[in-house]
Order: sequence, then structure tokens, then C-alpha cells
Amino acid sequence: MNKKKWLSTPYLIWMIAFTVIPLLLIGYYGFTTRDGSFTIQNITAIFSPAHSKALLKSLYLSLLCTVVCLLLAYPLALILKNKNVGQGGFVIMIFILPMWMNFLLRTYAWLNLLDDGGIIERIFSLVNIPYQSIIGTDAAIILGMVYNFLPFMILPLFNVLTKMDENVINAASDLGANSFQTFIKIILPLSLPGIVSGITMVFVPSLTTFVISDLLGARKIMLIGNIIEQEFSIADNRHLGSGLSLVLMIFILASMALINRYDKNGEGNAF
Repeated sequence: MNKKKWLSTPYLIWMIAFTVIPLLLIGYYGFTTRDGSFTIQNITAIFSPAHSKALLKSLYLSLLCTVVCLLLAYPLALILKNKNVGQGGFVIMIFILPMWMNFLLRTYAWLNLLDDGGIIERIFSLVNIPYQSIIGTDAAIILGMVYNFLPFMILPLFNVLTKMDENVINAASDLGANSFQTFIKIILPLSLPGIVSGITMVFVPSLTTFVISDLLGARKIMLIGNIIEQEFSIADNRHLGSGLSLVLMIFILASMALINRYDKNGEGNAF
């Protein structure tokens, strides 16, 4: 038994070094000033006009991205489930394959596609169709978010749907339920853990992203992630950046509490 405990030592060291200590540092800087005195101004700075506007914008785009991902992923997961496509199937591999590529490279690819003089504009010009670049708009940011985070919605949903007992669905049909009633009363409630898991896995990274808004937003749209990144890299104010990061952690912890409430058995976990 003691030997088994020693096997967990490397993971414990890793967690302490790269999770616990960084969080403690964020907490320290978030509640202190440059001279080391205690303050809550770094936290309350979120209520300033610029920061609150960026936070609300981030929440809006994150919620919109999550809704779009859910609307796209759920029908696709149902199709894959009804086609009896296994987790090692070719279609699933298509959605996982982009995740093997660097996140930054994937975003740059969309920049080359959508930018003025990009591939899409060249294609449009060949067929004499006017093209208006969407770079620097909310639409470009949403497109980049949905492309990068859609697999995180598909996989939990597919994982839950494939675990459903077909006998339950068949029983509903035998009792006279039509396809719509079966979906509303059987499939949808049973897939709730996957929905909650997918929403959490999409909402959290889309809320904290700054690379997508930097590139596809052309630095015209400031999200809270951009402000935090600039406080660390440009303004060299790790105290304010840490304070704003602690505010974002509230949303992350709320999401974790939500997923633990509706997915207690980890049914929606696809990883």
C-alpha cells in the first residue's frame, strides 16, 4: 500500500509546482500593491468602465459561442450515435485531428482565410463576387471560437449519447411515443450531463481567450482576456492582472460547481 502511495509522488509534485504555487502567487499579487501592502483595488478594478465593458463583452461572446457550439454539436452527435460510429471512427477522428495542431496556428489559418487579400477574397474575385472582410468584427471572433472549441462540445455529447441504453429508447417507442416525444422526454434528459460538461468546456476557454480576439479581432475588440494579458506583458502590472484573473476564476469555479451538480458520475467527461 505504501509503495502505491509513492507512485503518486511525481503527480503530487507536478500539481504543487504548476497548479498550487501559481494559484498562490496569483492570489498574493491580486491582493497586494507594488510595495507589498494589502489592497482590494485590484479586484474592484473590474467595475471600472473599461474593464466592466470588456468583461460584459467577453461574457456575451462566450455565451453566444457556447450556444452556437451546442446547436451545431448536438445534432451531429445524434447523427454519429445513430450511425453507430465508434469513438475510434473516421468521423470522430476528423474532429479530433485539428486539436493536434497548435492553437495559434489554427487561428492564424483563419486569419489568412478571412483577411483582406486572403484565400476567400481571391476565390470570390475569381467569380466576380464582392467580398467584405469580417476581420475585426464580433463575427470573426465567434467563428474562431466555434472552430477551436466545437470539438469540446461534440465529444462529451457523443460520449453520453453512446452510453444510453437503447432498450429505454425502444421502450418509449413501444409505448406510443413519437420521435419528438422520445427526444424531449428520454434522450434530452439523459444527455444533460454531456450538455453541461460541453457547455463548461466551451464557455470557460472562450471567456478567457485573448489570442483569437487579438488576431481575428485585429485588436479592435478588447475582451477581458486581452486586458489581463496586456497588464502582464505590456503594462508590467502583475498585481492588477492577477486581481482581474481572480475575478475570472469566480466564473470558472461556478462552472465547476455546475458540472459537479449535474454530472456527479462523470458521464459527460470525454477525456
